[in-house]
Amino acid sequence: MKQSKGFYESEISKGITQWEKDYLGRGSISVKTDILRDMIIVNLQGVLTRAEYTVCETKDGMLTIKKTRSELVESGIKELKDIIMDVTGEEVKSFHSDISSRTGERLMVFKLFNDFEKKL
Repeated sequence: MKQSKGFYESEISKGITQWEKDYLGRGSISVKTDILRDMIIVNLQGVLTRAEYTVCETKDGMLTIKKTRSELVESGIKELKDIIMDVTGEEVKSFHSDISSRTGERLMVFKLFNDFEKKL
């Protein structure tokens, strides 16, 4: 049976939320996934702790938090790519991520080899 775009987006959000809890020790406040052509865009709200917001008040602190958080996510990239493969059956070509020290929001972009949206 062919699933809807919303079904895949929801399953990816659930998978990444579970990954955050299992791998990072805590989850975001909310996770929203959008499938657009050959990209899966994941918006995670509330990824920073109160202490991290305080550290981010200085430029050095902000750079340290961004670097540390980036390294944490990159170290779990295999599991993240596996989530995408398990849900969509598509292989990830590249992964991009950044975090806003002001809003505490992380954006993840999974670039696929194929236009997954066309298949839906």
